[in-house]
Amino acid sequence: LICNTSFADVGTAARYGPPFLPTTCYGNDPTQFPSSNLFAAAGDGIWDNGASCGRQYLVRCISASEPGTCEPEQTIQIRIVDYALQLESTPSVSGTTIVLSETAFGTIANSTATLINVEFQQV
Repeated sequence: LICNTSFADVGTAARYGPPFLPTTCYGNDPTQFPSSNLFAAAGDGIWDNGASCGRQYLVRCISASEPGTCEPEQTIQIRIVDYALQLESTPSVSGTTIVLSETAFGTIANSTATLINVEFQQV
């Protein structure tokens, strides 16, 4: 479980791949991406009119429609670098809480999945 589940939210996550630039948050600046490649785009529910840019979240896969998709023991820390409705590439599913980079998604779930249910908490 993430730190304290009483403070965590539950939502959905999709994945996206390149091209990643430009982003809504930081334009064409390549230094916006963490070296771990654990980053994401915020969906409407957490976008907060752009205030979510740079926020860090702990994210964990809790379920998916396909059994065996989640790696529930894996929790990642991601950085918001973009807005899900203005991505340069198409996410695996539209309308999710968060859209994870392929690296981030593949760390907590089977990378062939398109949609997972996640627990997330701002840090």
